[in-house]
Amino acid sequence: MSFTGEFHNSIDAKGRISIPARFREALRQLGDESLTLTKNMDGGLSAYPSAHWQDIEKGIAAIPAGPRRTALNRLVLNPAESCSFDKQGRIQLSQALRAHAGLEQDVVVVGGFEKIDIFSQARYAEVNRESQELLRADPQFVADLGL
Repeated sequence: MSFTGEFHNSIDAKGRISIPARFREALRQLGDESLTLTKNMDGGLSAYPSAHWQDIEKGIAAIPAGPRRTALNRLVLNPAESCSFDKQGRIQLSQALRAHAGLEQDVVVVGGFEKIDIFSQARYAEVNRESQELLRADPQFVADLGL
């Protein structure tokens, strides 16, 4: 199971966004009907299937107590919210998570293999520029992948 694809969408007046049918179907194949949504390190949000989120929680719990674990608790675990789909395939985004990601109207919902990322259109354009610069700096890496 893998989430792939890029979808442009809008947030409605109640702070909901539609998750693409392809992604919802992939979740159903996992036997999952909800996502855990949290902040990501790229200035957006990431949504994880339940089983993957449990692995993340276990991984963070296994880190010895200290500043890195505290930072992960504050930035990843504490803001996390479980989201269920309504009948139209939408999830509710809290005001706090929308504010973190700068989500006001137009958003991009992107598959990231085991997770779904949600960005404002402006931030997604920045992330793509940063990714292009990174890959242009190492053309052999890209060529080795056959791209």
